[in-house]
Amino acid sequence: MGVKERLNRPDFWRLMVGQTVSSLGDWMGTLALMYFVLELSDSTTAVGGVLVLRLLPSALGAPVAARIVTRWRRRQVMMYSNLVMMGMALVLPVVPLLWWVYFWAFAIELAALVFLPARDASIPFLIEDPEERKHGDEHDTGALEVANGITMATSYGMIPVGAGVFGLVLWATGALGWEGHARYIAVFWLDALTYLACFLAIRSIADLGPAPGERPSRDRLKREGTFLEGLRLPVVRGVLPGIAVVALGLGALFSLGVVFVQNVLDAGPVGFGTLVALFGVGAITGLLLVRRGMWDLMKQVRTATAVLGVVVATMGLVASVAWAFLGAVVFGAAATAALVGGITYLQQGLEGYRRNLALTAFHATLRFGMALAALVAGAAADLIGHWDATPLGMRPSQVVLALSGLIVIAGTFLIRRPRDPAGHSNSS
Repeated sequence: MGVKERLNRPDFWRLMVGQTVSSLGDWMGTLALMYFVLELSDSTTAVGGVLVLRLLPSALGAPVAARIVTRWRRRQVMMYSNLVMMGMALVLPVVPLLWWVYFWAFAIELAALVFLPARDASIPFLIEDPEERKHGDEHDTGALEVANGITMATSYGMIPVGAGVFGLVLWATGALGWEGHARYIAVFWLDALTYLACFLAIRSIADLGPAPGERPSRDRLKREGTFLEGLRLPVVRGVLPGIAVVALGLGALFSLGVVFVQNVLDAGPVGFGTLVALFGVGAITGLLLVRRGMWDLMKQVRTATAVLGVVVATMGLVASVAWAFLGAVVFGAAATAALVGGITYLQQGLEGYRRNLALTAFHATLRFGMALAALVAGAAADLIGHWDATPLGMRPSQVVLALSGLIVIAGTFLIRRPRDPAGHSNSS
């Protein structure tokens, strides 16, 4: 069965439609959250606290998420997590108090951490032929990579669309004479509708697994179905350092991007918008590259991560508009290739509840790493800014980007292929 036939399954595209709509709401809600917090507090530090909200759920909620995704069927996990996020998005803007907004934003992140591994664990199930699954045939790596690339595109490709819809809603509510936090009620309630749309799309799918043969015994699940056991799996230990250093590069560039473009490149808002657009071009390029399926997955993760590190380091060292724009394309392609390769490697190397645990660890590491890197990079740049002189006359953001890139490159040596990918016997 070819790649096109595997991907041309109605249930796969139902999931992608739901994912696309909810991702639009996610990014629209993220922007609304930052602006809403700024309006409530008039403090950039409080806005920085939004990043902490993305850090803490990954640190505290991953064990809970692991228990949920290993004990419930994936369809139920995704349906109910969307309903929960819908309810939270409805109540978040109602009370214009900072602690209230923080609490519900934190809770939404926890629910998202449950949804994502269940979604990714469903992808192989949706594109496999039932007969192949019954006979235990190998996964089609090329089809899995394309499917994961489409999933990533439906998520991150919604960033500019979400930003546009957010601006459109604020304009429309302003034209209607709405003022204060009433405008944000409209945005978050529209966000809630996108979660409902995702719920309905997933509800229309008959089954998302796991297959009957993937179900472990209750005793085994109690003994091995924990987040810590997931981290101990050799396949997870092999790929997770790569995801961690990719998160470092993404977080550092996310945190310092605006300052770097404005103070170092002197390119202004238009330059920053162009940079973000070129990241998207790079991401599409990365999807086209991984679609070819010509590379070993572990080599793909290691090579793409090294390229990402080189790009971030040279962006800081060279600091030219031309290289920043070219580097943005290469950065987007490398990040996409590394993340898609990592997800595919975990999906292909594990089955059943172990796959769920591994993907929970993947998303927890990525989200925690990005948030932590963003906070540390910003704090480091502020600290260096108090010095009278910086190395080679570079600006603080340049120094931090260069060091971040070197750390990413060094981290690629921690990415190793496990001897026993499953880490246990092949029986479930």
